[in-house]
Amino acid sequence: MIKSVVDMLKINGCQKKLSLGWNVLARMCSSSETIKEIADPTKKICELMISCPKLGLDTSLSENGIRVSPAVVENVLRRFENAGMLAYQFFEWAGKQRNYEHSVRAYHTMIESLAKIRQYQIMWDLVNTMRSMKILNVETFCIIMRKYARSQKVEEAVYTFNIMEKYDVPPNLAAFNSLLSALCKSKNVVKAQEIFDGMKDRFIPDSKTYSILLEGWGKSPNLPKARDIFREMVDMGCNPDIVTYGIMVDILCKAGRVDEAVGIVKEMDSSFCKPTSFIYSVLVHTYGIENRIEDAVDMFLDMERNGIEADVAVYNALIGAFCKVNKLKNAYRVLNEMDCKGIRPNSRTCNIILNSLISCGDTDEAYRVFRRMIKVCDPDADTYTMMIKMFCENDELEMALKVWKYMRLKQFVPGMHTFSVLINGLCKKGNVSKACVLLEEMMEKGIRPSSVTFGKLKQLLIKEGREDVLEFLREKMNLLVKEPLCD
Repeated sequence: MIKSVVDMLKINGCQKKLSLGWNVLARMCSSSETIKEIADPTKKICELMISCPKLGLDTSLSENGIRVSPAVVENVLRRFENAGMLAYQFFEWAGKQRNYEHSVRAYHTMIESLAKIRQYQIMWDLVNTMRSMKILNVETFCIIMRKYARSQKVEEAVYTFNIMEKYDVPPNLAAFNSLLSALCKSKNVVKAQEIFDGMKDRFIPDSKTYSILLEGWGKSPNLPKARDIFREMVDMGCNPDIVTYGIMVDILCKAGRVDEAVGIVKEMDSSFCKPTSFIYSVLVHTYGIENRIEDAVDMFLDMERNGIEADVAVYNALIGAFCKVNKLKNAYRVLNEMDCKGIRPNSRTCNIILNSLISCGDTDEAYRVFRRMIKVCDPDADTYTMMIKMFCENDELEMALKVWKYMRLKQFVPGMHTFSVLINGLCKKGNVSKACVLLEEMMEKGIRPSSVTFGKLKQLLIKEGREDVLEFLREKMNLLVKEPLCD
């Protein structure tokens, strides 16, 4: 029986190269020597999960004498949050180990990972397991509501809220707010408003409730409706807090009313509610978008004069403003100032600069910045995706693979977009074998490829007369996702 696309591609002349790779993996994963003491079990587990074939993972984990703890399992699950089925395989293995029991946090992390890849049947199985152990809580259902809403499964999100009683977890104001927030963040604010109007007598709204709706209408965008919510909030005796003011400033800025937003900040200065660095970051960012670089700098200086310390978010906004007007030297000066003040840049800092350099076509400088930045902060999915895409579009596939190799070395688990840009790049170069191996690896991790990515590979396989491989991949993809609504 053919067990993987690798085996199928061996038939087409790839036998020596691919079998050598799997032999190396086999030696790595089938050692009979038991490791008595492992200084860093999290690191060892991650190495095994990345390097071992799926079918040999359980055996490999057991043979290495790894002892798990709640903290170790939680760390591993977080590292593999983008590889839902691989994470679930480890989760199942860990649950069978002696003197170990999954924590609530481990269950929640696993539920999030499964929901992300729409494995709702398994997700609800875990919920039922938690119910039998009497460890279900409000947060469990809040996670599920958020994930359903993010996938635009609005009715399922509302259904989850409505069945909380059935699971002996009575919904409270926190759950109500979580449902509204999930709907608003997924651009379903009209539905959120409808639910709010129908249930506000059952759950007395607080400032957080109104702030959620305010933000939802702001993102809609519907400034008049946002103003109505703000007025209702005040009329109902809910005093706006710093979060509410921050949302209102953000809404006004996105509506192109930055000067009005500055007026609100000045009002805050004269009241008990002082503006935060977040509010200033929004203003600086907005001035940057509008190419008002002098105003962006003045706002930054005003913040410092008011005794508010700049954090990485404000600095990122200022760097973004300079990049927007192609003043990269100034952006680098801001980086130096951050260093002098002991404020470490984050992946967002790196991504802002990289995006600017790539947009200008300065790919060499982008790579130099990438190499410098990885010494001070960990790249995120956007960083890796950006760099791999840049090299693929410039026909520098070897460099793209070099970044991919570094990413794997750092044990970063790629998501759908990162896989897709490299697979597309391989297809562009006609490297069907490597593209097929990556696509299978992607699906092994429980990640469903986009129709565009699969379509590109499909055309190449048909062109090369490899309908057998295409059918194998198609069947594997069709079996990947099941989406029943279960309880």
